[in-house]
Amino acid sequence: MISILPVVFATIFIAEMGDKTQLLLVAMAGKYKVRDILIGTWAATAVLNLIAVAAGAALANYLDMRIIKSIAALAFFWFSFSILKGETEEEEEDIKGIGKSALIAIFTTFFIGELGDKTQLSGIALAASYTDHSLMNAVYVFLGCTIGLIAADFIGLMVGLVFKSKLPEAILNKLSAGIFAVFGVINTHEAGEYIFGEGSKSALILTVAASIVFVCLCAVFMLRNKKEQRSISDKGSM
Repeated sequence: MISILPVVFATIFIAEMGDKTQLLLVAMAGKYKVRDILIGTWAATAVLNLIAVAAGAALANYLDMRIIKSIAALAFFWFSFSILKGETEEEEEDIKGIGKSALIAIFTTFFIGELGDKTQLSGIALAASYTDHSLMNAVYVFLGCTIGLIAADFIGLMVGLVFKSKLPEAILNKLSAGIFAVFGVINTHEAGEYIFGEGSKSALILTVAASIVFVCLCAVFMLRNKKEQRSISDKGSM
């Protein structure tokens, strides 16, 4: 029934509002082109919702969330570090292939961030409730999930673009790096809870330890980079 479409759209749109992936779009806006963000996130959204609708409620039984969340944590920490690295290092840009690598990075980041998230789990539940072995119903659920997710995340992208136009590049880079780092911490804690149990002290210890290691690595890199720049500056003034 056509009424399935607005119901699914409204459910997913509300579930996504204020979700972490909206914040992720804010960070992406400070790093990538709008065209690449739209293509990458829309492609990831379509694939995620295809998975949700095709697998339905049974999908949750086959996903090892310990692995997914651990990979997500490492990916977000790496993106945060790469932003700081790009800000402090002067590198030659290889124009060829930049667009392709950006699309892959955006797709992968958004896919990992949304996989197993409450919005996708909502899509799985909706597919289980409304599909009822009907291909047409499955299409309506897929369209409702996809359009609802895109609409909600478009708001996050607009906020990111406003920040990009108003904030200096250095501040925007630090903001983006901070957002990615927060995602790394969140996913580390979620991975820890899947491994050690919800609310366990071991999960908290793992999160704190990973955060400290990440901060130390960033601090060491930035201090070393400043020393190298100072050394180059001193040689140039001689």
